[in-house]
Amino acid sequence: MIQGLKWLSIPLLLFLVVSTSLKSWLPDTQALKYTNPKHTTYMGDKRRRVDQRWVPLSAISKDLQRAVIISEDGRFYQHFGIDIFELKESIKRNARDRSFSRGFSTITMQLARNLYLTPTKDVSRKFKEIIIALKLEHELSKPRILELYLNVIEWGRGIYGIEAAAQHYFKKSAAELNSGEAAFLAAIIPSPQRYGKIPPGPYIQKRIEILQKRMIQRWGNS
Repeated sequence: MIQGLKWLSIPLLLFLVVSTSLKSWLPDTQALKYTNPKHTTYMGDKRRRVDQRWVPLSAISKDLQRAVIISEDGRFYQHFGIDIFELKESIKRNARDRSFSRGFSTITMQLARNLYLTPTKDVSRKFKEIIIALKLEHELSKPRILELYLNVIEWGRGIYGIEAAAQHYFKKSAAELNSGEAAFLAAIIPSPQRYGKIPPGPYIQKRIEILQKRMIQRWGNS
């Protein structure tokens, strides 16, 4: 218990110290409680053609929500923006391999990156990502964070958000997606422009099978 509290206190202390010193730099994440962002940094130039259709979390199939959580952030509802277990495992693996082969980005961290940062990988961006993620978790509910994430991430060239993705790949609404379709969309999140093809290739097909199995293990067939 003490050890758990020790790890819990580190990010909270980090958030308080840094947010105070960088208050003028931090984005106004509290506004996301009531407003939906119309554009993100990952969408690039505002003149670029983008297909995005906002839908509330209630209009997104449970299968899709579950598939994305299993694929991207299994402890999403348990952590506070940073998954300490994944962070520790990432540090150990990367130190052992002397590389950055294992990441630890949570859904909240990915949302922070998509909304406010750039695809450029460097230490300063990861630091900002963590601080913004802690701020998002402090000010927004978990369902709202998931709703924002599912509506802004990329699912193919110019395709952003789950409603546009569902229409593009399956000609149906996000509410109608079944477990196989949900697993496909979750499987391509890391590289949608590379893997966003129907029918899926062998790698994605295997990922779909793994995700569906894990979904059944965690939630049953409901």
